[in-house]
Amino acid sequence: MTNYIKWLENWYKDNCDGYWEHCYGIRIFALDNPGWCVTIDFEDTDLEDKEFPMLRIDNSDDDWIICYVKDKKFIGSGDSDKIEEIIKVFKEWVESNQ
Repeated sequence: MTNYIKWLENWYKDNCDGYWEHCYGIRIFALDNPGWCVTIDFEDTDLEDKEFPMLRIDNSDDDWIICYVKDKKFIGSGDSDKIEEIIKVFKEWVESNQ
């Protein structure tokens, strides 16, 4: 079983270079509908010029996820059970571009 939080910690650490972490980073916060939002800056990383196909699954008010890229940020939102799934989508995109 993949530990997605640990993987994200390692991705963050790998991109810290004494500069990047002062300007960019990762934000995880709760939404009021309820749900999660994960925003990951990837400017000045290997992903900077990579395409990301928008992902949108809307099965119900309690089963949804939306992931897209805007302004060199990966933005993932989903219902209250989707925080790992959001990070998994980001992880798969990173690994497909290595």
